[in-house]
Amino acid sequence: MSKIVFFSIPAHGHTNPTIPVVAELVKRGNEVRYYSFNEFQTKIEGAGAKFVSCDEFLPPITEQEIAKKAGKDFTSLIEMLVDTTIAMDQKVCAELKKLQPDCIVSDSLCVWGKLFGKKLNIPYICSTTSFAFNKHTAKLMKRGIKEIFNMIFGMPKINKKIQLLRSHGYEVDNFVSLIENDNNTNTIVYTTKDFQPMAETFSEKFNFVGPSIEFTEKMIPKKNKKVVYISLGTVLNQNENFYLNCIQAFSNSSYEIIMSVGEQTNIASLGNLPDHFTVKNRVNQIEVLQRADVFVTHCGMNSVNESLYFGVPMILYPFHSEQQLVAKRVEELGAGVYLKGIGEKHFVSAVEEIFANEKYKENAVRLSENFRNAGGVNKAADIILELAQK
Repeated sequence: MSKIVFFSIPAHGHTNPTIPVVAELVKRGNEVRYYSFNEFQTKIEGAGAKFVSCDEFLPPITEQEIAKKAGKDFTSLIEMLVDTTIAMDQKVCAELKKLQPDCIVSDSLCVWGKLFGKKLNIPYICSTTSFAFNKHTAKLMKRGIKEIFNMIFGMPKINKKIQLLRSHGYEVDNFVSLIENDNNTNTIVYTTKDFQPMAETFSEKFNFVGPSIEFTEKMIPKKNKKVVYISLGTVLNQNENFYLNCIQAFSNSSYEIIMSVGEQTNIASLGNLPDHFTVKNRVNQIEVLQRADVFVTHCGMNSVNESLYFGVPMILYPFHSEQQLVAKRVEELGAGVYLKGIGEKHFVSAVEEIFANEKYKENAVRLSENFRNAGGVNKAADIILELAQK
């Protein structure tokens, strides 16, 4: 039996792919401890791991704010990550010394897990739920003028935080080394080499296992109508104008429309809904995608992975630079089209384009086969145990 410790940030997109892996490790008889946040306690304990709450160490912040920082305010993100590391340092390092885990698995943005592993000389695996990121793929990120401006003028603050880490015994070369994937570090990436941009620039230490998706292989019945699924994800999904335009665009269509509008959206504010619409604050996305014909998405990595896993072509509506990179890759591989605006005509023309051209479905199905053959949860568990048992 191996003792394995997981760390992640308080974000669904970074936590959810690890849950099936945790369950598989526990199923194989290993002990798993997961340092996370109260929102995820039920999921983590449901997978069989021991949950350890880290909420007291995190400054008051919502997942929406974290997403905005990660996408646009790099200085604030680094400050938050470093402050959280320092706050956790004494307690968690003492616990890890006592536990003596065989390895640490930490999210690529969860720098405290990475730093604890290095400080205590515990074998470390990086868990990457987005595309793998290095100096080559960084050039693909089309950051706006405001983002670049904020980063340049935030460098003095960032450098102070790096010095603070060093004063607490953490060996840090520079701020890039905190978040960049390292060719010398064992890394699990929850996509495939075919989908990863510039995959050839990553070393053999990178294991592209494909999506980690938790679902039962039950058949979801298809209806005669084509199904259009619309969702802006679990975080930055408050966009009433977007939803109202969707309703107007497809109010007289022959499609079945399923919309997930987020917990903060008041469905009553959207008015009377046509009979062929199903609008909910949250849906079981895995079940919906098993019978969807097209997915209008914000291009979060998990949503795109799930869509392609089930061979569903997409209409792409990214918010920030990371999502834009994902959307661009989907377009390059011919599995989706960009939404050119949020007017009624834009929704209609995008859906019609997908349905009129079989290549989008064919390319999505090709990627689905690629994803399903990558190894997934079992391969991720194998990689973790191989390192833990060395």
